[in-house]
Amino acid sequence: MGSLLLRWLLSALALLAVAYLYPGVRVESFFAAVIAALVLGLVNALIRPVLVLLTLPVTIITLGLFLFVINAGLFWFVAQVVKGFSVDGFLSALVGSILYSLVTLLVSWVFGGKKR
Repeated sequence: MGSLLLRWLLSALALLAVAYLYPGVRVESFFAAVIAALVLGLVNALIRPVLVLLTLPVTIITLGLFLFVINAGLFWFVAQVVKGFSVDGFLSALVGSILYSLVTLLVSWVFGGKKR
C-alpha cells in the first residue's frame, strides 16, 4: 500500500515537472497534480487497454506510432476532466504525454532502485 501511495505522489511530481518544462501543459497546484495523476493512472489502467485492443489494426499499420495518439488523447481527456490541469491542444497533449512518460520513467528509475 505504501509503495502505491509513493508511486502516486511521484507521478504527481512528474506531472508538475512536465508543467514546468513545457508551457503547453499547466497545473495550478500540487493538489490538482495529485488528482490528475490519480485520474491519469486510472484511465491508463482501465481505458487504455481497451483502446489499444480496439485500434490494434491501425497500430500495426503505423508500426506502433498510433500508441502516441492514444496516449495523447487520454492525456488530453484527463486535462478536460480534472479542474486545475489543462493542456493547450492536441499537439501540447502529445508533447506533454511523451514528457510525462519520460519523466515518470526517470523518476521510477531513480527512486525505484534495485529490488532486493
